[in-house]
Amino acid sequence: MSTFLRDETCDTSGTGYIQELIVAKSVPAVFLDRDGTINVDHGYVHEIDDFEFIDGVIDAMRELKEMGFALVLVTNQSGIARGKFTEAQFETLTEWMDWSLADRGVDLDGIYYCPHHPQGSIEEFRQVCDCRKPHPGMLISARDYLHIDMAASYMVGDKLEDMQAATAAEVGTKVLVRTGKPVTEEAEKAADWVINSLADLPAAIKKQK
Repeated sequence: MSTFLRDETCDTSGTGYIQELIVAKSVPAVFLDRDGTINVDHGYVHEIDDFEFIDGVIDAMRELKEMGFALVLVTNQSGIARGKFTEAQFETLTEWMDWSLADRGVDLDGIYYCPHHPQGSIEEFRQVCDCRKPHPGMLISARDYLHIDMAASYMVGDKLEDMQAATAAEVGTKVLVRTGKPVTEEAEKAADWVINSLADLPAAIKKQK
């Protein structure tokens, strides 16, 4: 079960919640996008009733933990800036998601989100920031707090922006999944691996070793 703490490391305020993991040495991590990677992307998901885990991802996350990876969620949530839902609604859903994963044996090591958008309708969040993917701010913050070995880590997402953020943060392996937005040629070129689902990642990693 993650402990939510305000992350103030972004140059602009409001970059997510994290659990700080105190470790003596660097650890490999799997960075995870949320919508389209962990859950079905219905568009601006912010209600518990609309949150649907993609088949097989919870088992995969549990297996990745057993393989020694830290699990770090890094998610753009521009719906907050756009006025689609409030930050409080996002926090409620995130707490429920975190509890749901913990009940199934998956403890997230970090949860980061970016509520900003340059054209947002909510003034507080209408800004250019360094945390919104494709910028690497959330990944860099996690690296510094959790002592992550970026070269040994993976970024899993369904969009080009996920791959670009991973490149900027020097994540070792960029993994594009087909469970979210339609895969573009540009995103495929930016990825190191293209797999059907996060559910397939543990086997793909083991195959490489």
